[in-house]
Amino acid sequence: MRIIAKPTLLLTFGLLATALTACTGLFDGVYDSPDKAPKLSNNQLVIDASDWHNWYYIDFDSLQMLAESGDADAFLHARTHFTPYPIPTNKDETQADNQTGIYTYWFDVYKQGISHNEKRDFKPTAKQPEPPAWSIAIHRDNVRTNGGAVLETNYTSMSQLPESSAQFMGATFKPDEWTTNEVWVDQSQMLNELIGCQGIHINRALSSWLRLEIPPMPPAFKHNNRVFVVKLNNGKFVALQLESYINPATGTKCYLTINYRYPY
Repeated sequence: MRIIAKPTLLLTFGLLATALTACTGLFDGVYDSPDKAPKLSNNQLVIDASDWHNWYYIDFDSLQMLAESGDADAFLHARTHFTPYPIPTNKDETQADNQTGIYTYWFDVYKQGISHNEKRDFKPTAKQPEPPAWSIAIHRDNVRTNGGAVLETNYTSMSQLPESSAQFMGATFKPDEWTTNEVWVDQSQMLNELIGCQGIHINRALSSWLRLEIPPMPPAFKHNNRVFVVKLNNGKFVALQLESYINPATGTKCYLTINYRYPY
């Protein structure tokens, strides 16, 4: 374990901890500025995914049923209110697969950046809870699918999409992949450059719509506004685009405004 000894580094990492905990912080506006408040259309949803500890699930079949019901209030509520599903962090020695749990990594924040990291510890936990039906799940800058696969297109506007998803039938869609160092959840040892990460499958293609970058310091977010097409496990397709990742009222980051087309 590498301990930071210099007071200046302790102070800097303390500020980093403050900033990352809320997905915003003292340095808001240095690298990013609040986007203009969007007018929520019937093909948009807003989700505050800034909490380190929760996954949030989206079920596009349920949204489509509400859209067709004609209940505008219920449809709007479903697109702006999402139930948090906490990441399990308590130790559970009964796990048989020896994979589900919290992996502690050391990240080289001050030299080569977070792409240079080393596993230091593992604690088995219960599996991630999830609702009976869901299409995609979001945790900050991480996204996973429910047995689906994702294609990143070259389009930067939903209006540029072909009329039908049949145009992408021959394309290569990327499935979710196992990760042990990308879903950050435990910052209790951050002063030692150690972060607890959830072992879980994520979709790296769809997660590329928002990336945390360190360096620089303070950290920055990189926004990819391309349109993604997701092949769901029910055989249907949904087109998605991250319109914005900043709360226009508070400046909080990982506050996502998402354009979608379903069924596509």
